[in-house]
Amino acid sequence: MSAERVLKTLVADVDGTLTVAVLPVSASLDLKALAAAVGGKRAAMADPAAAERSSGYVVGGISPIGQRRPLRTVVDASVSAHETVLVSAGRRGASLEPRARRPRAPHRRRPRPRRPHLSARSARRRGARSWQRPSLGRCSSPR
Repeated sequence: MSAERVLKTLVADVDGTLTVAVLPVSASLDLKALAAAVGGKRAAMADPAAAERSSGYVVGGISPIGQRRPLRTVVDASVSAHETVLVSAGRRGASLEPRARRPRAPHRRRPRPRRPHLSARSARRRGARSWQRPSLGRCSSPR
């Protein structure tokens, strides 16, 4: 397992807003580059207590997936070179291996099949007589 496939999750404070950075464990976080990536001016590592409160995980096991409060997340560009990566699973020593999602063709919506029968409401709209309408549990007959 290469060190570039194992990722660490760091929580930083960018201009008063908590931001998550996901990068390989062999790399170090450039706080100025993180601030520029999210459109901020100044970044610093977040207070560990604030990171635990916002994510719901303990420091050392903060996962980028399933956090208590959704935070802005920035992922290092080198991660896209790998089919799978390992990220923290929310506890110290536990990891997840999510697969990279490849872009797919846009889904085309199929037309809904027409109903073989008319509902009572649509029959009334068409002006059908009561004995021509489908019954809804009541017996209706022509008089």
